[in-house]
Amino acid sequence: MTKIITYSKAYTLVPTYECFNRCSYCNFRVDPGQDSWLTLPEAKIKLTELQEQNICEILILSGEVHPNSKLRKPWFQLIYNLCELALEMGFLPHTNVGPLSYQEMSQLKQVNVSMGLMLEQLTPTLLNTVHRHAPSKNPPLRLQQIEQAGQLKIPFTTGILFGIGEIEQDWWDSLNAIASLHLKYGHIQEVILQPHSLGKQQDSQTPSFNLKELPSIIAKARQILPDTITIQIPPNLIPETSFLLDCLAAGATDLGGIGPLDEVNPDFKHLTLENLSNLLKNAGYSLVQRLPVYPQYYGWLGDRLKQLTINNC
Repeated sequence: MTKIITYSKAYTLVPTYECFNRCSYCNFRVDPGQDSWLTLPEAKIKLTELQEQNICEILILSGEVHPNSKLRKPWFQLIYNLCELALEMGFLPHTNVGPLSYQEMSQLKQVNVSMGLMLEQLTPTLLNTVHRHAPSKNPPLRLQQIEQAGQLKIPFTTGILFGIGEIEQDWWDSLNAIASLHLKYGHIQEVILQPHSLGKQQDSQTPSFNLKELPSIIAKARQILPDTITIQIPPNLIPETSFLLDCLAAGATDLGGIGPLDEVNPDFKHLTLENLSNLLKNAGYSLVQRLPVYPQYYGWLGDRLKQLTINNC
């Protein structure tokens, strides 16, 4: 029987690349004050161009504005308005913009079918190295948001980043923490297992993660995580076909959002969907498009979001 591998046909809107964090491996951010913010008219032009391209998911991905900044409220309002605009134009928004307050998450729940935040690694030791200048990468803060998503019944995506200075035990501790929260709230759709991939814009020359380790990590992650959580891998960061297929054989079943540009890893382009589909077909897999919210969570959506989701099925 052909095994199904899923993906979401997505497009990323970036409200701003400005970020008060300075992770040494980041290829996305610019310093505060060095980027103009996306406007709603600009976003509408982009979304209008997408309406005939079978794109369903609009990922709202932003640099972070400090919670105490005078710009925090206008930044958050822009994110909310972008989600509202995407809904009005028939798309399904998924927001990932860093740690949010309970109130902010509650508001965004009204205009998002799902949300996300990478845990990255549970260990606090990285706050002395790659996260030295990234206060929002504090693990308890990120765990708090994942838990708040459960309390608010928000379908959620989180993940682990490998190869940024952690040790092996940190992987299992991080995955167990995610599993524990899911067992309590049942809200985590996917866990992304993402290898660090050296890009041209980052400050640190931390080498790319050894991809040969990834299949065995996936196999153990599949043992740790509840069966109801999908394991996702980013195919553009696993360019060797043999490694990619080994990862699928080990238990990964989703390839995430695939669009014209990976904003977080801009040096690593996706294969075309045709080429990716043919690659998987030759290996006995079928590539199937999915929505950014899984069917078991439709009941958590408000009436408006639920109806739009059903219309997109």
